[in-house]
Amino acid sequence: MDGLTDVKFVHSDHQHSLRSAISCSGAGLHSGRQVNLSLLPAPSGTGIVFRRTDLGIDIPARFDAVTDTRLCTQIAHPDRPDATVSTVEHVIAALAATGVDNAVVALDGPEIPVLDGSSEPFVFLIDCAGRAKQAAPRQAIEIVRPVRATLGDATAEFLPGGATLELAVSIDFAAPAIGRQSLSLSLTEQGFRSTLASARTFAMLDEIEAMQAQGLALGGSLDNAVVVDGARVLNPEGLRSPDEFVRHKMLDAVGDLALAGMPIHGRFVAHRTGHALNNRLLRALFDDARNWRMAVIGAANWTPGQYATAAQAA
Repeated sequence: MDGLTDVKFVHSDHQHSLRSAISCSGAGLHSGRQVNLSLLPAPSGTGIVFRRTDLGIDIPARFDAVTDTRLCTQIAHPDRPDATVSTVEHVIAALAATGVDNAVVALDGPEIPVLDGSSEPFVFLIDCAGRAKQAAPRQAIEIVRPVRATLGDATAEFLPGGATLELAVSIDFAAPAIGRQSLSLSLTEQGFRSTLASARTFAMLDEIEAMQAQGLALGGSLDNAVVVDGARVLNPEGLRSPDEFVRHKMLDAVGDLALAGMPIHGRFVAHRTGHALNNRLLRALFDDARNWRMAVIGAANWTPGQYATAAQAA
């Protein structure tokens, strides 16, 4: 793996929401449908909630709400399987990495706008809205035992260690334009902004027609995805970084793992992972309560009464 990126930044030990609401609109990558989206403040303890304003239904952003992982992560309401939100990973990654614990993502359609295919536009929206400190303590899921999941020759595992989420991801594609790439990163806000946020989703040219036949990638273009044809990158502007492909895979993992509902403290090591395997690993983690424990971030700074309140909430 590449050397670990060391960024000296620590999130607050208080929960945060957005200071104000902010909106955007754009087409969904897979549906091609134009969608209006708003990021809204939410009270402490809400977590991230997706609100289908056209259906009047709220869907919590949780790993056990995931119903489809074909080329994106889709969640659905447990009692309304028709109430879905697709391609949630880029906006959730931006919210998680910038320390926004509580927010409502309101949209009037079935898919998050793809915008430029990365998390950078969502980080921009969060910066414009601002963040508001809340009274409640921040909690984290601390990995205490190794947990492993596989899917074919792809592997992903959680390991104990670290005061944040340490990620090590490798990929291996037949297309010479991608090939083998690896990246290690300590998930801090600064590290996410500088290394992952701008990495765009990507696809192989010969797979796009098949995807569109399945009703996917209908909104895809060179404006919102990197398209690879063998040894060539077809986007006129080229890549944003030589290893943009593994950076985007790690960005997706940050979003998928944020569906745990709160920050994870431990190590995530994966080879050729994707949305399906990331979700499988989270399900394996929570299948056994001995795999993890709840921790209060910055607990040493809290009074006994504050700590007791956080522990009771856990």
